[in-house]
Amino acid sequence: MTESFFGLDLISLIKAAGYLGLFAIVFAESGLFIGFFLPGDSLLFTAGFLASQGFLNIYMLSIACFLGAVLGDSFGYMFGKKIGPALFTKERSLLFHKEYVERARIFYEKYGAKTIVLARFLPIVRTFAPILAGVGKMHYPTFLFYNFMGAVLWAIGLTSLGYYFGTAFPGIERYLIPIVLAIIVISLLPPLFHIIKNKEIFIKK
Repeated sequence: MTESFFGLDLISLIKAAGYLGLFAIVFAESGLFIGFFLPGDSLLFTAGFLASQGFLNIYMLSIACFLGAVLGDSFGYMFGKKIGPALFTKERSLLFHKEYVERARIFYEKYGAKTIVLARFLPIVRTFAPILAGVGKMHYPTFLFYNFMGAVLWAIGLTSLGYYFGTAFPGIERYLIPIVLAIIVISLLPPLFHIIKNKEIFIKK
């Protein structure tokens, strides 16, 4: 089986990466600027599927991905809290605007708890959400609690879903890519609904 996702051979990548490699990928996508391009949702689901086929242990896989998600988000938060404000010292720059710090603070004060969980299911957004939470000085114990919740739903949830599909439906590998695409689309709906419903937060007054 040599399925690929947008030109990336996920199965070969997962087999080569192993548990430590998957931990590093999830960590990077959860809290490092360089991780926004990584295929988190599809990677987790496919890894869960491979566990159902005996290539990985589902428990070790879930733990590695969960820890990568929690620690990655925490690193992103600390980066945003310690380094982030310094990036906004100028009123306007190519990438950053000083006013965004205040917007981040207001946004996380109002919707922080939900944002940390929902952002897990939004590619790119999940990389920057913890950083902005740190920039906006979100209360860390609150952040950590919802960080754990989001990691359970995303990291453990998607790997378990892939494991379930692989176990319950023999031959499902033939439809792996359409299933992954469907899961990504479905997972985007609640966060997008939340963003549309609260779009005034994102519109400059």
